[in-house]
Amino acid sequence: MSNVLIAPSLLSSDFADLKTEMAKVTEAGADWLHVDVMDGSFVPNITLGMPIVKAMKPYAKIPLDVHLMIDQPERYIEEFVRAGSDYLTLHVESTSVMKQSLEKIRSLGCKPGVTLRPRTALEELKPFLPLVDLVLVMTVEPGFGGQSFMENQVEKIKTLKKWRSEGVGNYLIQVDGGVASGTSKVCIDAGADVLVAGSAVFKGEKSVENYRKNIVALKG
Repeated sequence: MSNVLIAPSLLSSDFADLKTEMAKVTEAGADWLHVDVMDGSFVPNITLGMPIVKAMKPYAKIPLDVHLMIDQPERYIEEFVRAGSDYLTLHVESTSVMKQSLEKIRSLGCKPGVTLRPRTALEELKPFLPLVDLVLVMTVEPGFGGQSFMENQVEKIKTLKKWRSEGVGNYLIQVDGGVASGTSKVCIDAGADVLVAGSAVFKGEKSVENYRKNIVALKG
């Protein structure tokens, strides 16, 4: 089995029983909890915000990994960090003040991350790699769960691993989008350190045993 970290995407969990779902996946072996924040503007969907993250925090026994799919995320950095984010990831397309935003996240005691849409060239975020702890490669278009894995994004994982080995930064490589037991191996082989998975973790019976089986399948 690989040492890859698994971050279940709570977007696929039962929102009516979020506290219990968090406890179950944690007991099942999840390493982080992934939180997708969407504003209906940067992406055509709306999910949850700071109050929900704040409500989750006391029950989170593992890191809260928060992915902001919102316009001008710099407006809300302080609130999301105060709410309890351990990692806070911003889209390179969403802000004109990325450097200052990443520096602010770190100054507040949170770990900054950077990500990009599938159609955005990886070179767009290269200048920010020395400033981050996490780089997220999107293998679907951001905004909706349950999409198919985009194989043509795997090259970005390999390139990020190469750049890291050349000293461009010291970051974890995370992959999100269509990650399942089959595609997880492709990501791991390419150099992924963290896999975000929603339906692949939460599918089937809502039990610790089932979630554990699903997580083990992702780790290969």
